[in-house]
Amino acid sequence: MNLDIIGDIHGCYDEFEELTKKLGYDWTTGLPLHPVGRHLAFVGDLTDRGPESLKTANLVWELVVDKKSAFYVPGNHCNKLYRYLLGNKVQTTHGLETTVSEFMSLKTEQKNEFREKFMALYETAPLYHVLDKDRLLIAHAGIREDYIGKNNSKVKTFVLYGDITGQTNADGTPVRRDWAKNYQGRATIVYGHTPVREPRILNNTYNIDTGAVFGGNLTALRYPEMELAYVPSSMPFVQEKFREIN
Repeated sequence: MNLDIIGDIHGCYDEFEELTKKLGYDWTTGLPLHPVGRHLAFVGDLTDRGPESLKTANLVWELVVDKKSAFYVPGNHCNKLYRYLLGNKVQTTHGLETTVSEFMSLKTEQKNEFREKFMALYETAPLYHVLDKDRLLIAHAGIREDYIGKNNSKVKTFVLYGDITGQTNADGTPVRRDWAKNYQGRATIVYGHTPVREPRILNNTYNIDTGAVFGGNLTALRYPEMELAYVPSSMPFVQEKFREIN
């Protein structure tokens, strides 16, 4: 299995296109296809805050649902957008407002089409992917070793939001425990969710959310080579959005 796993895109479509071209993907057909059969995988959070959330989500739908040539797991922002599209009451804050603004500018027929596609993408996605004969696991915010193989509500909360304590930081973000410090599993875990300036590699876990939407980089991990590739973001740099993890 030869994959290129992409960190949190958050609507940074141009950076995604640039990164996939750097990884050798050909866009002649309008979709990123690799000449020697590599496939893309996404750690979630396709939308919110960036300039082209709908375009990003539509492309991933086409790759994952329509062509069945890529892998996707939902992130917390994907979950919130899904609940919004269901008609549930959600606060259009923390980035969702940018996606909703794009969505509301569409004609009714286009809205219905996007809703149908995104809901299909979300509803057919597993909470986390276990791939390559249990050697690789992709989860948006990571996963505790004893949760692997389970799909209950605790696992769902963990993979979407991380190991949250129930407390909040001064900026309103949840306080999270550093689950990767205690991970001792055999499977390589690739995740995102927490923006870091450089990919964080610890105990066979790889955090590849390098804050593209906050002016960092959009990063990919090539598997099984375990090589990193990135492109710089065109977005303004926002230092306080990056977590310093010791």
